[in-house]
Amino acid sequence: MLNFQIQTDSDVPASKQLFAQIQFAIASGQYPAGHRLPSTRQLAMITGLHRNTISKVYQNLEEKGLVESVAGSGIYVKNPELGTQKNSPSVAHRHVIQEAIDSLVEQGCSLKEIRKLFVTEIDWRLRCKEQVIVTVPSRDLSAGEIMHQELMASLKISVELVVLEKLPALLEKNNFGTLITNRYFLKEVLEIIPANSFRIIPIDIYDYSKELAIIKKLPSQARLGIVSLSEETLKVAESIVRSQRGEDLLVLTAPQRDRSKLMTLIRNAHTIIAGPSSYKSVQEAIVEAKADLIRLPEVICSDKYINPKSISLLKKELLH
Repeated sequence: MLNFQIQTDSDVPASKQLFAQIQFAIASGQYPAGHRLPSTRQLAMITGLHRNTISKVYQNLEEKGLVESVAGSGIYVKNPELGTQKNSPSVAHRHVIQEAIDSLVEQGCSLKEIRKLFVTEIDWRLRCKEQVIVTVPSRDLSAGEIMHQELMASLKISVELVVLEKLPALLEKNNFGTLITNRYFLKEVLEIIPANSFRIIPIDIYDYSKELAIIKKLPSQARLGIVSLSEETLKVAESIVRSQRGEDLLVLTAPQRDRSKLMTLIRNAHTIIAGPSSYKSVQEAIVEAKADLIRLPEVICSDKYINPKSISLLKKELLH
């Protein structure tokens, strides 16, 4: 079980701290699909929060489409239904295929009908590879830009970035393709995309375990700067850091494109953590401000935004 920490003296409400930490655990894969979340009683003992508060947090997570409640069993992380494929079927794969065929036969399907179903599904998946789109809500377009950059570099295929609000217009022109989105936004995408049209693949974000380990070791009263293209990422990052260190650290954040905030952060931070897409901008800004700096801040480039496991799965789904 993860060690959730709630800072009672923080300006961030306790419920938002817990929500952010669980959301991060799910998005980073620390809580994988099918994982059973702690009971409200268990979390109450760990965090000191009232069980009603925890229940409301779970309800908000369910409304976001991140978890689902199973009557009499508990709260579980939703399964993104992201499958994998092999170049040649193994014995295990053949067993799965045989079970699927047997099940369809039991439902009254003939072998000819089953073959047609399989061929139709395979053809649909192949067509979906012809158009690959990253989509996020316009409120977090910068996160989409990060995902787009990393997918273009990793997959070496054409990937288009389309904001969520423009998907209905896209559907009028095309009725197939692959949509890739952050798990945070999966529910919003599903509300727009009709069944049997676009294939939807949610991705996990990197768990930032390396960066969190560095943050835990920072001396008391150190000034930590965080820079990213995505303002939503900055909000979540600040909440996570405060839940780990409380007021023991001064946390400064700056969107990469906000030059004024970036320069203020550079002049005040002892340590700066920047995403790969922001690292170069931070280094350039430090060179520009070097004459005014008493000491140069230590700059740490975080790992890529998308979890490596998600990249690996996408390569299997889209390149094979």
